[in-house]
Amino acid sequence: MRDKKEQANSRKASQVSGHFSQMDVDDSEFNDPFQTLMEKAGNHGRYQTLYNFVFVGGLAFCGAMIYMNIILALNIPDHWCTVPGRENTNFTIEEWRDITLPKQADNRDRETFSNCLMFHQNFSEITDWSSWSTSNRTNKTETCQNGWSYDKTWYESTIPTDHNWVCAKDLFVTNVFVVGRVTEVAGSFILGQMGDSYGRRFVYYISVVFCSLGRIGSIMCTSSYTWFLIMSGIVGLTVNSLFQSPQIIGMEISREEDRSRIAFFQSCGWSIGTTLMPLLYWWLRHWDSFMWLTSVPTAMVLLFSKYVIESPRWLISKQRFREAIVQLQKIAKINGHRFDMTEKELAEIYSRDKQEVTYGIASLFAGWRLARNTIIMGFSWCVVAVSYFTLVLFSSRMAGNPFLNFLYQSIVEIPAYIVGRYMGDTYGRRFTNSISFLVCFVSCLPIIVYAKDERYENLMIYVATFIKFLNALTFFTVNLQCLEIYPTCMRQTGVALGTILANAIGVLAPYLVYLGTNVDIRAPYYILGVLFLLGGIGALFLPETLHKKLPDTMEEAEHFGRHDKFFSLPKPPPAAEKDDSLSSHPELARLKRSETAP
Repeated sequence: MRDKKEQANSRKASQVSGHFSQMDVDDSEFNDPFQTLMEKAGNHGRYQTLYNFVFVGGLAFCGAMIYMNIILALNIPDHWCTVPGRENTNFTIEEWRDITLPKQADNRDRETFSNCLMFHQNFSEITDWSSWSTSNRTNKTETCQNGWSYDKTWYESTIPTDHNWVCAKDLFVTNVFVVGRVTEVAGSFILGQMGDSYGRRFVYYISVVFCSLGRIGSIMCTSSYTWFLIMSGIVGLTVNSLFQSPQIIGMEISREEDRSRIAFFQSCGWSIGTTLMPLLYWWLRHWDSFMWLTSVPTAMVLLFSKYVIESPRWLISKQRFREAIVQLQKIAKINGHRFDMTEKELAEIYSRDKQEVTYGIASLFAGWRLARNTIIMGFSWCVVAVSYFTLVLFSSRMAGNPFLNFLYQSIVEIPAYIVGRYMGDTYGRRFTNSISFLVCFVSCLPIIVYAKDERYENLMIYVATFIKFLNALTFFTVNLQCLEIYPTCMRQTGVALGTILANAIGVLAPYLVYLGTNVDIRAPYYILGVLFLLGGIGALFLPETLHKKLPDTMEEAEHFGRHDKFFSLPKPPPAAEKDDSLSSHPELARLKRSETAP
């Protein structure tokens, strides 16, 4: 009997110190000594509430606008060649276009007026319109000689209309989005690894400053296309870490059951920002005032910088115990707690842990299981990103009010996050992710069948909006999975790899929109449908992360989900077992004693 007790105590001690044998892997996914530390400082208190509102939700709200405002500002309304001479007639604009412009097939094979060609004839010289007919008109065409006229039903001005980025320059807009995706890849690669090497807070400051300066610079440089591309690229460099760093810190200082809540905060902040944005443009109607109003709030978040902390979990993983205690004491002070653990005591808890040597992104492929998870997560990110940006960009090119089209696709995200959070916390992240992908695949089929028929225009808008709903649900789940699968020492690098791959394939999104707008409206949905199907199948092979502790070491990440059953639903661990194993260490037990209570 005594031997069994000694064996049990030895096993518990090995769990707290971070050394897990193969038979203990399952327990390591539940038992987290860091949570005992956070309970003393407060892992669900005023500080977490403040942090989630300002830096997770608030910064997501501001960041969404500074990230997405360029999409509306670069919209190209209906346009046609300006042909002089109408001032000498009483023709309506439609009658004048019928006389002066050739016709061509659009992306639905409908006959419409050409955007870039006009008849080669001087209509200003015609004096007697009563005897003139189209039979007198030459059939020879030429490119626009007098600039372009733009439909101002919805916009007074956009960047392309102010600078005529149309026809021969119609790829200018597409190239801006492509440059943004490319620099996002580079920025995610650099800043993601910096977040795990130099800290989340350091990357946070870089992201807020550069993202703000880049977008404000792009507003001021539209007259120079080269400088406009450079400034837009600077935004892309830092925009992903603008969202990642605060969310990762929030996850690492909160209890396990709040992780989906934190992801929900950020997702709702994003959606509220993208919902408000088209309404602002609809009201202002000018791109420059709209861009200023939606770019400045991100910089204003710096006013709350004194509340930004470094993740104590990350500091402990780097063996920087004194700094970790300082951060825990800051949290405890705002939460109304007292945290009085010494550096020596904290070091004793993690005394057997050795600081792991990692090799950047290459470490995410160290071992079959971790490599498999990384590949599937990366592909899931790719599908979410390319579908998201294709749907958003395409919404502003659809018929009807472009602001309402954008609004519909943004506002559906909020209920999607509510459903995603409920399903993810009830049935697990894995099945939620897979089912959402597969329903997206099925939803693409009616669009492919009916997209070219104008009678089903409204149906297409509704189905596209439903796909956007599912896409937002999948984004919520994939983002949460990504944060929970990777270890603390590689968490930001892992998330960064997902965004690197997402933006690498996201480069295709502007070209898919170009195909759908100029060639065949069904083209984007053929490609998206295949990606959704593959994503749904692949997501089934990810480990379940619900009710599991965040892995701290590469070893834990490598064994994560090793003994999960394929068709099983996640269950929370017994609370009594969890508390017993965590309190076995004397330093942790001391924190729980009443004499050290606040």
